[in-house]
Amino acid sequence: MSVPRVSAYLRLPPDDRESSPWTGFTRAHWEAAADGLVRAAWRWATPGGALLDLPGRPSRSGVRSDGLEGYARTFLAAAFRVAGAGGADPYGLLGRYADGLAAGTRAPGREDTESWPLILDHHVRGQPMVESASVALGLRLTRPWLWDRLDDGVRDRVEEWLRGALGHLPAPNNWYLFPLTVAGFLESVGRGDAGTRRAVERGLELLEGWYRGDGWYTDGDGRAFDHYNGWALHLYPVLHAHLGGDAALLGVYGPRLREHLEGLSLLFGGDGAPVHFGRSLTYRFAAGAAVGLGAVTGHSPLAPGVSRRLLSGCLRYFLERGAVDARDGLLTPGWHGPHEASLQAYSGPASPYWASKAFVALLAPAADPLWTAREAAAPVEDGGDRVLALPAPGLLVQTTGADGVARLHNHGSDHVHPSQGDTAGAHDVLYGRFAYSTRTGPTSAANPADNLLSVEVGGVASVRCRIRPLGAGHGDGWGWAASWHRPVFASGPPMVPGLCASSVTVARGRYELRAHRVVGLPRGARVRLSGWATGPDEPLVSQLRGLYGWEVPDAEEVRAPQGTAFTRWAVLPRLSTAPSGGGTAVLVALASLTAGPDAAPLAGVAEVVRGSAERADGEVVEVRWAADGSVTRIAFTAGACAPGVSVTHAP
Repeated sequence: MSVPRVSAYLRLPPDDRESSPWTGFTRAHWEAAADGLVRAAWRWATPGGALLDLPGRPSRSGVRSDGLEGYARTFLAAAFRVAGAGGADPYGLLGRYADGLAAGTRAPGREDTESWPLILDHHVRGQPMVESASVALGLRLTRPWLWDRLDDGVRDRVEEWLRGALGHLPAPNNWYLFPLTVAGFLESVGRGDAGTRRAVERGLELLEGWYRGDGWYTDGDGRAFDHYNGWALHLYPVLHAHLGGDAALLGVYGPRLREHLEGLSLLFGGDGAPVHFGRSLTYRFAAGAAVGLGAVTGHSPLAPGVSRRLLSGCLRYFLERGAVDARDGLLTPGWHGPHEASLQAYSGPASPYWASKAFVALLAPAADPLWTAREAAAPVEDGGDRVLALPAPGLLVQTTGADGVARLHNHGSDHVHPSQGDTAGAHDVLYGRFAYSTRTGPTSAANPADNLLSVEVGGVASVRCRIRPLGAGHGDGWGWAASWHRPVFASGPPMVPGLCASSVTVARGRYELRAHRVVGLPRGARVRLSGWATGPDEPLVSQLRGLYGWEVPDAEEVRAPQGTAFTRWAVLPRLSTAPSGGGTAVLVALASLTAGPDAAPLAGVAEVVRGSAERADGEVVEVRWAADGSVTRIAFTAGACAPGVSVTHAP
């Protein structure tokens, strides 16, 4: 059978369940998807082909920049597709892009039908710098069939436009890899100079400072760990080294990519979905770009059949759920279908086409094992339940084989720049919650929050912004991660002096033990803890039970009418307490999210056998698990904020 609703536009071949028993997708499906997505977008091209003005609300950079974005991002998909096929271009796509290059660079900056906007500093409608990297990478990939066939005048104009990326200020994050990519292309065609060398050196220098370990980079200074690792921070430098044949650079970035994939491969669910976490989620199946990159360059811990299972599972997941508009074959701005809350101010109608980065997998030729090996089970499906701690980014990965759900417990990633203070203005629901998954999304900031410890003072609930990690680790079948934060408030005083919360998540099977130590509570404050948000029609069960410190052990059900990216209306469980006299509170709960058929109640699964709200040497919580009698011990050392935390688990 074919993928429903979109086959008329993508012209996908029938499923091949012999070579691809999990997804039915082969290389032919990937080529058809790339061709179909690009051809559908070209219906909205200007007469000269320089801008693709897709329908929809404009980004903050304006309509002309959005049109360039449509050109550049679809060009990247076409470039991966044609280069991977050795120049085969059945729909003559490269000829259209050649015409667009000529038209767009004839008079850059002019307000006419075709001209591209100039590349300026990031704070001056700087989006064209982002798109310059896609143009440059596309040209580098397709050089024999496009660049080498342009006349000298067009090549000179394209170079002049691209050099705007070398002479202007990028945003202080992955944007520094855009001038690097432009410079790499110019050097590859004999147009390098001191400016290109500086751009490459500066990009690699900053990248080195952003590397934190475990295969993870932070996206700029601070602690922003998210999908930009795969579709930017690994993609650009590894491709730069790979295409340039730079063995020394590959010797640095290749092993990091391999290590990154050890954790990332667990963050795809059995249904193919990537974990719903971080910004720019409208890029959707670009979440698989690092998997394809590892297969293409040979820097992957995954067997070829596993890589294809992850890649094709992710692509198919979105194609089946409204990512492509059934009316015209365009990628929609959102998650499944259109979803405004999944967008940012910089998102425009063509933004979803950064999903093109997934087509890097097509650089592996048809005879490569990525395409010839039989699909194998994804890590979430192979080996039962798994827990993996990633101490460098402060993340804890938890997967369950019975239902194929992957969960990410966040104790180290935020999107707060070091220059920003602890204010509610820095709050982002895509980072500030304690847990994310492949089956759920966060609730709106205007609705009750899921997966959050919140302090309510004077009727105003706090949010979690800057996250300070306290450690992470794992053992046989279990793992933990911890962090602390200062609760901040959207109205009234932004903070309560001395108020802070330390939090620990212990994952075991489908269960999440959540322990919190809140100090500096003012009199009359109320503390709430919420669980996973799910929809009424979803085959999911969200559970939360108080074990220690709560008014009652049973959670109340709270409604979130704005829903999530997965459901238009949601409910979530929530616990509450108002510690008498304020001060310090130690609170423990057990949570679970499962799609399994036997979601037994949480009562009796675990119990607190030792708990202390205040001791001279700190607070200690011991929890005994009923199934095997093992004990988890969590110790918060004495101190106000930023205490030490130790976690052990023993029979």
